[in-house]
Amino acid sequence: MAQLYFYYSAMNAGKSTSLLQSAYNYQERGMSVALFTVDFDNRFAQGSIASRIGLKAPAELFSQQTNLFDEVSKLHSKETRSCIFIDEAQFLTKQQVKQCLMIVDELKIPVLAYGLRTDFMGEMFTGSQYLLAWADKLNELKTICHCGRKASFVARVDENGKVISKGAQVEVGGNEKYVSLCRKHYCKISGFFDSDH
Repeated sequence: MAQLYFYYSAMNAGKSTSLLQSAYNYQERGMSVALFTVDFDNRFAQGSIASRIGLKAPAELFSQQTNLFDEVSKLHSKETRSCIFIDEAQFLTKQQVKQCLMIVDELKIPVLAYGLRTDFMGEMFTGSQYLLAWADKLNELKTICHCGRKASFVARVDENGKVISKGAQVEVGGNEKYVSLCRKHYCKISGFFDSDH
């Protein structure tokens, strides 16, 4: 039975690596998959999912206007798809998460979505909010803080490593802009308790 899975974590937990390995496992068994990633993330190459350890694969792009159900239906009509993988799933809209449910229930194709749970201010991303609410299976991928504890927060930093506590929710970047921290260290350096979070 097809299900919607949400794999979530802080940054640098290996979400893209896990996605690419899972997709490879399907393809190795002769099954066709479809990979999707957000259209504005061009850190590696637009239309590509890449991991920090060097794995990469081509992917379809989605924007906030993309109807994922329609796109997957078209791909599936040309070649049967055994699984759909979505990277950067935190950027899905509420409607797109509903479309993922339709892919699972109407097309009977599993959807594996990978994304961040919260932004640099500790607030939920829209896609993550509805994936956490509606997914059939939730899986936390873990990474660690510099202290060795589980990191569940992401802080945005400037070029000098100073924490930035205000700004647009979405600002594409990697290790040069973000650091994963445990709650204790995130709250300590972000001023979490002193602000109107």
